Amino acid sequence: MPLIKPFAGLRPVAERAADVVAPPYDVLNSDEARDRAHGKPWSFLHISKAEIDLPKDINVYDPAVYARSAENMQRMIASGILMRDSSPRYYVYRLTMGSHVQTGLVCAASVKDYNSNRIRKHEFTRPAKEDDRVRQI
Repeated sequence: MPLIKPFAGLRPVAERAADVVAPPYDVLNSDEARDRAHGKPWSFLHISKAEIDLPKDINVYDPAVYARSAENMQRMIASGILMRDSSPRYYVYRLTMGSHVQTGLVCAASVKDYNSNRIRKHEFTRPAKEDDRVRQI
């Protein structure tokens, strides 16, 4: 079995990509994300940090947060903001921070291969964060 495979990704349509782009979920706290997404209904923060659309005192791990994330994602799909590619692909990306440039590949891989260390982990991740992202997905 191959280690990696292409997949048909779900991504913003080109003309709306600037409306969707957002920092990673763990870069902003809830208040910062709420401010950043204010007036931006298509910001990916409404999916990755959906607590911003609920009362401020909600626990970020409350099941309602994950439910709202799913609702927001379905709304973006139904509105044509997010579209699934028509065929499986590999996705190359480049990040630039100052003079540091990093290029990566997004692809499908087996959880079994990850758990058995066939795929190298790039950093130690906390189980609570892993569980949160699994519930979010």
